[in-house]
Amino acid sequence: MDDKTIIDLYWKRSEAAISETASKYGRYCRSIAYNILHNNEDCEECVNDAYLKAWNAMPPNRPNRLSVFLGKIVRNLSFDRYNGYTAQKRGGGEIPLALEELEECIPASFDTEQAMDALALADMLNRFLAGVKPEARILFVRRYWYLDPVKEIAASAGVSESKVKTTLLRLRRKLKQFLEEEGVRI
Repeated sequence: MDDKTIIDLYWKRSEAAISETASKYGRYCRSIAYNILHNNEDCEECVNDAYLKAWNAMPPNRPNRLSVFLGKIVRNLSFDRYNGYTAQKRGGGEIPLALEELEECIPASFDTEQAMDALALADMLNRFLAGVKPEARILFVRRYWYLDPVKEIAASAGVSESKVKTTLLRLRRKLKQFLEEEGVRI
């Protein structure tokens, strides 16, 4: 079933919307949640909570891309759950590792004296990614949005782990330079 039809089911308040969403995007949503939480039970809860949030958000919202809409919901719910568990050292180390990798090119904090807000930074990041090769963009997004481990990215891309690490290092350096040129203090 296509996304427009699924979204129409949400708008009609048909329970089939949830089952169709689970059928089409369940694996995708579980993958996002699992990469953050590394726990099957928590992963399933986040995915189910995402379906409920989608149900409550449509209407009034009509997303342009259902996959992106669901992915963002699952990701946010998973991070919320992860933050609740940080004292227990959950997450397999990928979240702190990925965020540490980005520390050198993203501002550490936002204060009111800075003219930048999160939307402006997101816009700059989108413009930066639009200017890199699609293969490199995929590696970047898989690592820093989906938080996939380097080993998994390398296996699915059919390249060595060192190639992935080198590509990510170069992208972070280019991102840092790009942001500095845009006037972001790092």
